[in-house]
Amino acid sequence: MDIKIIGYDYKYAKYFYDYNIEWLETFFFVEPYDQEVLSKPETYIIDKGGYIFFAKNEERILGTVALMPTKEYGILELTKMAVLTEVRDKKIGQKLLQYCIDFAKEKQLKGLLLYSNTKLKNAIYLYRKYGFKELELEKDNPYQRADIKMLLET
Repeated sequence: MDIKIIGYDYKYAKYFYDYNIEWLETFFFVEPYDQEVLSKPETYIIDKGGYIFFAKNEERILGTVALMPTKEYGILELTKMAVLTEVRDKKIGQKLLQYCIDFAKEKQLKGLLLYSNTKLKNAIYLYRKYGFKELELEKDNPYQRADIKMLLET
């Protein structure tokens, strides 16, 4: 499958919202913070210096991921990664992850931070495989579902 990773365009905002809501409803639930960020990606991500990428095959959007600024300069949160249900077994998430890592290195960022849940065994395995290390999870982290925090120093 020929996959191209492209940057944010408003015309694809619907996919960013829809794919993430579907993923959250399948595995967890949609938290108010998720609803707010997904409804206003320009306000919460793009306008604050973040990035949203899409995995595209011809004219079809297959997945998405965001790099959202954090309080610490040079560290972006890898967040809102979701892949269309029918292509979840095609390693699109891995392609998006690798793209974000390469992008972070190219931009000379300090690192990529993420919050996840250990029940997502495949995702946690993948993050560790790509070099993410577990950090102490703060009590006031932005996600109720998060029980693990990881960092990849770039």
